[in-house]
Amino acid sequence: MGVGAPSPVRILVVDDDPGDVLMIEEALADSDVDKVINVVSDGQEAMEFLRREGRHTDAARPDVILLDLNMPRMDGRQVLGAVKQDEDLRTIPIVVLTTSNADTDIVGSYTLQANAYVTKPIDLDDFNDVVRRIDEFFGRVVVLPKRS
Repeated sequence: MGVGAPSPVRILVVDDDPGDVLMIEEALADSDVDKVINVVSDGQEAMEFLRREGRHTDAARPDVILLDLNMPRMDGRQVLGAVKQDEDLRTIPIVVLTTSNADTDIVGSYTLQANAYVTKPIDLDDFNDVVRRIDEFFGRVVVLPKRS
């Protein structure tokens, strides 16, 4: 990496559906934004990753979180609330990426300070397009907070 070259964008994917995770990873791999992707399969593991606990003591702080809402043990709503109430984590942008288009989930997510809410498209091409747009936006367009 040369002088002034941006470091890779670190993305944490929190989703319990292996098929969706694979599609997200493939869509992210299709873009030329330099990135590091970590995946956890439920909210409890997401919090361990973010707090560098358990098997995640060496976890790197993500620059953005792609968060599913409906997961076992600790769902995305609980993760969103916990992250945004945590002084050390609250500045990490969170994109809710979920199958739900229920008004209660949308309003609830924004009330809990989600940075964006995106409904997962059913069509594979549309799904890839949506994930690539998120990647492009957070990888090239927005200014992310400095890592602590």
